[in-house]
Amino acid sequence: MKARRSRPITLKIPARFLSVPYDGSRYPGAIKASDLRDGANCQRFAFELLRHFGRTVPNFRSSELWDDAEQTTIAKRLRPLDLLLFSRDGRAWGAHVGVYLGEGQVIHLAKKVGRPEIWTMADFAADPSYRVFIGAKRVRASSRVRAR
Repeated sequence: MKARRSRPITLKIPARFLSVPYDGSRYPGAIKASDLRDGANCQRFAFELLRHFGRTVPNFRSSELWDDAEQTTIAKRLRPLDLLLFSRDGRAWGAHVGVYLGEGQVIHLAKKVGRPEIWTMADFAADPSYRVFIGAKRVRASSRVRAR
């Protein structure tokens, strides 16, 4: 599925993030280095992108991220750098994670595509694997670090 770019994206994504290959074995906590050249799963990709923008989130898996109330909070209105969770059935366990860029655009890394893509919320709703938007999590201010 191709991304539909109807409006401008509000965040500039560095080129090094746009060529990350999907590798399901490279999930948060499995690989200590932040180098993404050898690949990442959706969560690790999203967390490293947030780190680039000066925000830190622990090495959560999807359900841990959704359940967390210490480092993150549920976002009722989307803002750039919110973490979005999607699934086929509404369960957070094994949910797909993307990063909200603003203007209805989400960057994510999916196995079926193999490289990061920018989709709209409508693109996710149209895909059976991601049709249910579970919700958004925002990294708390106290979890932020200085930008690199």
